[in-house]
Amino acid sequence: MSDLHIRSATLSDIDTVLHFWCEAAEGTSISDDHDGVARLVTTDPEALLLAERDGLLTGTVIAGFDGWRCSAYRLAVHPDHRRQGIATALLEAAEQRFAALGGRRVDAMVLEANEQAHHTWAAAGYHREDHWRRWVKPL
Repeated sequence: MSDLHIRSATLSDIDTVLHFWCEAAEGTSISDDHDGVARLVTTDPEALLLAERDGLLTGTVIAGFDGWRCSAYRLAVHPDHRRQGIATALLEAAEQRFAALGGRRVDAMVLEANEQAHHTWAAAGYHREDHWRRWVKPL
């Protein structure tokens, strides 16, 4: 894993990230557009973490912190690079960020139908809380 580089995204990475998510991420979000990602990077420049190998984007995770809750979104690894420890490295980087900010618990957004993701999150020490459900309202 020493050839894996994890860094925060910049505004110049947005188009690459959006294209990457089309290939590597399950599902879509209302914020999956240039303006949405630009808002994220501008508002919290360290939140969108990118994993690169040989200059190629291989994984992402959004490690958001609102001052109270740590939230992980968009953990995605390119299909050609899975099972190489990239998701683990991204989650470790996110957790280090959260700990440095004073966070005490991470909430992860994981699609119900994405069984492969369930195994990844469980292997990283996360567990499902069935008594919670997400409620949403588009603005």
